[in-house]
Amino acid sequence: MNGLPARRLLLVHAHPDDESINNGVTMAKYAAEGAHVALVTCTLGEEGEVIPPGLAHLAADRDDTLGAHRVGELAAAMAELGVHDHRFLGGPGRFRDSGMMGAPQNHRPEAFWSADVDEAAAYLVEVIRELRPQVLVTYDPDGGYGHPDHIQAHRVAMRAAELAAETAFRRDLGVPHAVGKIYWNRVPHSVVEEGFARLRAAGAELPFPAVGSPGDVPGVVADERITTEIEAKDTFAAAKAAAMRAHATQIAVDGSFFALSNDLAQPLFTREYYELVEGRPGVPAGEREHDLFAGVEA
Repeated sequence: MNGLPARRLLLVHAHPDDESINNGVTMAKYAAEGAHVALVTCTLGEEGEVIPPGLAHLAADRDDTLGAHRVGELAAAMAELGVHDHRFLGGPGRFRDSGMMGAPQNHRPEAFWSADVDEAAAYLVEVIRELRPQVLVTYDPDGGYGHPDHIQAHRVAMRAAELAAETAFRRDLGVPHAVGKIYWNRVPHSVVEEGFARLRAAGAELPFPAVGSPGDVPGVVADERITTEIEAKDTFAAAKAAAMRAHATQIAVDGSFFALSNDLAQPLFTREYYELVEGRPGVPAGEREHDLFAGVEA
């Protein structure tokens, strides 16, 4: 175990900033509690749009240096969350941001969307066998909202969890390990509706020019699909907001709201929600977990 803590959480995301938006509270909470929190990011986010005008030259259609800049943003965000183990799948730049679905960038040989799933998963198998996490968090099969890199991150994470447990697969990558619980990022429909009601109620005080829609939020499902809810202390909510601000090329944060490059306001959720898709729940049927490690043996 190389001296790792008894509780070990692994998160797999597509681009820098996805982890802070989806799991900032969760990561800050478990890091503060002494768990080993590890993040694997699959691309550098080279194709992202750039919000600050002074950094517009970083974009892929100009200097194409956004990826390197976002490496620094991710490091700053992880410092805000207290997370010390953050890695890129296969090393920085091994897989390139694929752009939005249908974009020409999807078909570049180096694009993550073009990668062979088993080959990409092998890089994650090595991480799983090294860290031996009891809990893995990633996206649903649609990647939350249909982005090709998010879909591919889901495929790679799920396949890696499967391969990591196989005794006959690549023993050079470490001793086999079975992840105890796998969660997908989710947001309950009622929470999204309440969040956008707050936005509309802000009226003239809204810090952004227009309000987004519930369709802008990834992973929204009916409330009954939610198995697990992580509640934020004020310190963890503040850490999440600070981590999101660290991704300054991609996110503008103002109070309890934020916007991406489309400048459409969204609520900043300080409770985070999950659906347990593999493993046994740690609470009786019909109840929500409040701990990703519920029922897991150290």
